[in-house]
Amino acid sequence: MDKVALYNNVCFTNSRILTERYSTSFASAIRLLKPSIHAPIHGIYGFVRLADEIVDSFHHIDQQTVLSEFKVATYRSIQEGFSINPVLNAFQLVVNEYHIEHHLIEAFFKSMEMDLHKSTYQTYAEYSEYIYGSAEVVGLMCLNVFCKGDKKMIDSLKEPAKALGSAFQKINFLRDLSEDYHTLNRTYFPDINFEDLNDDNKAFIVNDIENDFKAGLEGIKHLPLTSRFGVYVAYKYYYSLFNKIKALPTRVIKYERVRIPDYNKLLIVFESFFRFKMHKIA
Repeated sequence: MDKVALYNNVCFTNSRILTERYSTSFASAIRLLKPSIHAPIHGIYGFVRLADEIVDSFHHIDQQTVLSEFKVATYRSIQEGFSINPVLNAFQLVVNEYHIEHHLIEAFFKSMEMDLHKSTYQTYAEYSEYIYGSAEVVGLMCLNVFCKGDKKMIDSLKEPAKALGSAFQKINFLRDLSEDYHTLNRTYFPDINFEDLNDDNKAFIVNDIENDFKAGLEGIKHLPLTSRFGVYVAYKYYYSLFNKIKALPTRVIKYERVRIPDYNKLLIVFESFFRFKMHKIA
């Protein structure tokens, strides 16, 4: 292995470790993809995670300046095909190999910037824009990898991929209600502040997520075999989390972070594998 290949390999390993430390569920789902696409998906997740930590965790720094510098460094690394930052180097390799469109990256950064100056979302348009940039474009980046840049396949699966990313993000909002409000001073659902959230408007949110899941599942059925099972397991995990949140009173989810126990996650994998092998994805 030459030194360039060695460095690139180390960069992807770094992104894999980031993924495993920050999201055990997502890391587990990646392991169920074909090994050939593990590294690029880790590369995408590492990039997204680093940007997210800038706006969510490091409140003692000038977050706007750091995020702006990170954005400039991202585009420079893509243009030059190299970065001394291991996370950015892994990400630029994925962007350049799989021809990920730069407008997806731009939308992602716009949503990260919104997290720095917006605490509420008054309209559905604002809310949708944030979700598109923070979640749907990440699904679209991964879709480029899953489809190996096949433009026709990507176009046919674009809307389901966006719907799935949207569902995952909205569930994250419900799961993290208390932390978002009390720690980050954010409420994402339009026209509903934390204090006003009740079982009635929660039902509206739940119905919206249900529609996203239906659209996303149809797309999963048509993914290449290299990625279908892993994405399906992620879908089943989030759907289980969704069902748990749906069954709980709003007063509970407003103050407790809902989780899926590890033993349930294992059952989800086994059930998903059985359905996958029996061609009964649902």
